[in-house]
Amino acid sequence: MALLKGKTGGFGDDEGRIHRIRITLTSRNVPNLEKVCRDLKQGAKDKKLKVSGPVRLPTKHLRICTRKSPCGEGTNTWDKFEMRIHKRVIDLHSPSEIVKQITAITIEPGVEVEVTVADSA
Repeated sequence: MALLKGKTGGFGDDEGRIHRIRITLTSRNVPNLEKVCRDLKQGAKDKKLKVSGPVRLPTKHLRICTRKSPCGEGTNTWDKFEMRIHKRVIDLHSPSEIVKQITAITIEPGVEVEVTVADSA
C-alpha cells in the first residue's frame, strides 16, 4: 500500500480532463426541441467549446390503425393515429464540470435530455 500513496489516480483527478460529451434530445414538439438545441449550442459557444451539431436523426413514426366501431358490426372503417418522435444529437468536447453549467438552462416541456460522457481518445 505504501507504493500507491504517491500516485495520483482514481476518480478525483478527471476534473480538468477533456471529455467527449454527447447530448441526445428527444421530443414530439419540433419548435421546443429546436429552442433547446439553440440554447445549448449558444451556451457552449459562449464558453468557447468545440461543438458539433445539432445532428437531426430520422423521425420515428409510431402508427396505430384501429377500427372505429367498438362492437365490430357495420362498415369496416378505420382510424389511423400517428405519433412522430424527433431526435437531435449535439457533441461537445469539454471538461465535465462545464457541461453541468451548460445543461443548467431551462428545458422546454416535452423535451427529454440524455447526456453521455466518454473519454476522448
